Amino acid sequence: MCKVKNGTHKMTDKNITSRTHLGFIGLGNLGSRIARRLMTAGFPMTVYDRDRDKTKALEALGAAVAPDPRKLADRVDVVLSCVPDRAAVESIYQGSQGVLRTARPGTLIIEMSTVAPKTSRSLSEAAREFGISMLDVAVSGSTVAADAGALTLLGGGERDLFEASTPIFAAIAKQWFYMGPSGSGVAMKLVVNTLLGLGMQAVAEAVALGSKLGLPREALFDTLAKTAVVSPVQAAKLATAKQNDYAPQFPVRLMNKDFRLILAAAAQVELWMPATERAAAINSAEAAAGGEEDFSAVIRRMEQVA
Repeated sequence: MCKVKNGTHKMTDKNITSRTHLGFIGLGNLGSRIARRLMTAGFPMTVYDRDRDKTKALEALGAAVAPDPRKLADRVDVVLSCVPDRAAVESIYQGSQGVLRTARPGTLIIEMSTVAPKTSRSLSEAAREFGISMLDVAVSGSTVAADAGALTLLGGGERDLFEASTPIFAAIAKQWFYMGPSGSGVAMKLVVNTLLGLGMQAVAEAVALGSKLGLPREALFDTLAKTAVVSPVQAAKLATAKQNDYAPQFPVRLMNKDFRLILAAAAQVELWMPATERAAAINSAEAAAGGEEDFSAVIRRMEQVA
């Protein structure tokens, strides 16, 4: 262990090994897959989700199940979390059953949720008061990438802690990037998801145009997917959309939440993002339909307009 300025301790690269006891909070579509990959890599694991049913698959693999975040935090060395929004993040860390109430000084938090940069900075400051270190490590990639251990990670916080976390990252990701101080990881995630959301709306409009111009649907989808202007992610979405398959790899409701975060961040720095505003409006209309579908469902929405 090494001393920090306030007299507490923080993790070093000598501490994080495959024997390090991890706690994972939030076992949704992405979190459950990340936790499973970490268990497969040999890390001892304690898990928590407010929906106890979501813990059963990992419990069957040998994970311990905590009844609440406080009980999880008092038995692990590193706490990871992947939850839907700011309210959930603040609840699990600073609520009455929150992690910060029982985590030992020297515990490392790796917070993987997509929230506003200011939320990450605020949590990092609160954790520091308890002698706890925190990284915001935003996740870029679908459930397919999570299953394959091929995610991209975007990190903010202290560089030495980020580098010390390599054994954890290597189990779940193909690449990871240190972006800067606290809040920088989630800031970069908002940049990435700006392109993700805008790009999907562009694909949807291109498909709608092709339909209006009378192109055969199958040839339209297949040919567009093979052009240089379409990314591998977009090509994969075109393949499933061609089959009218919108099973959620990245749910439209989460893309809608990210659009709101992006536009709020832009407003704070007085940046006008007209294309993003329009793409967000279409995404919002699709999200309002209430189905748990993939964000690529905007392709279907634009086809129906056509």
